[in-house]
Amino acid sequence: MNKTLKELNLEDDFLFAKVMSDKEVCKELLEEILEIEIEKIEIIEEQKTIDLLLESKGIRLDVYVKDENNTIYNVEMQRGNHKNLPKRLRYYQGSIDLDLISKGEDYRKLAKSYIIFICTFDLFNKGRHKYTFQNVCLEDNNIMLNDETQKIILNTKGVMRDLNEELLEFLAYIETSTDDTVKHAKGNLVKIIHKRVQKVKNDISMEVEFMTLLERDREKIEEGIEKGREEGRQEGSTEKALRVAEKMLRRGDSLEDIVDITELPMEKVLELRKKYQN
Repeated sequence: MNKTLKELNLEDDFLFAKVMSDKEVCKELLEEILEIEIEKIEIIEEQKTIDLLLESKGIRLDVYVKDENNTIYNVEMQRGNHKNLPKRLRYYQGSIDLDLISKGEDYRKLAKSYIIFICTFDLFNKGRHKYTFQNVCLEDNNIMLNDETQKIILNTKGVMRDLNEELLEFLAYIETSTDDTVKHAKGNLVKIIHKRVQKVKNDISMEVEFMTLLERDREKIEEGIEKGREEGRQEGSTEKALRVAEKMLRRGDSLEDIVDITELPMEKVLELRKKYQN
């Protein structure tokens, strides 16, 4: 059964994206995660879609912002552990880079970027809350590639005390976004985020948008089920026609009669006949 907007936790990407569309809230979270100071951020596009080529797989980003130095920050909420997260991070990085520069432009125009995935599972099962990745030379780990990219995976299932209290409280809040969780929080980060969460949940226009998306998703699922059934019916019909054609071939009926009765292409009937001749 689908939850209402008021019942969602921050782990839901719709709620997360809406909460992070507040520039101050987003800035506060990024500063805590990256341990840096940001003067200001700009929301480039809410839930930005990058779909550069017709043949390629497009992506839709939960949070996509830049700061005063044009540094790019992409933050994603991830609930399903499909084991493909490392390749997904790679694809996101490539897609973002392609989106940043046009054909013929100098590679130096590629901005510094951070891709941050916040997960409700520990992908590596090492007990950490935070895993940070940069390109390092395998022969000498003192040598950095300095391509100005960094990928960070945060998770709510860590057991180590490897983060400050503010971030540990935030990770706990992701799966239990309640007044009670906030009441026991010592830091300000969760309180700031919860205030924005409550504002989103009490906004009628947000409720309408959320319900519209739910209905759209439901229709897509139903269309997928119906498409699967239709493909199954077609496959079943083809299998039946093939069985009839085989019987007619064994009986010695003409190819024209077989095509007429089974509605199979002549090429398929000839292929079947060749099989029986062999």
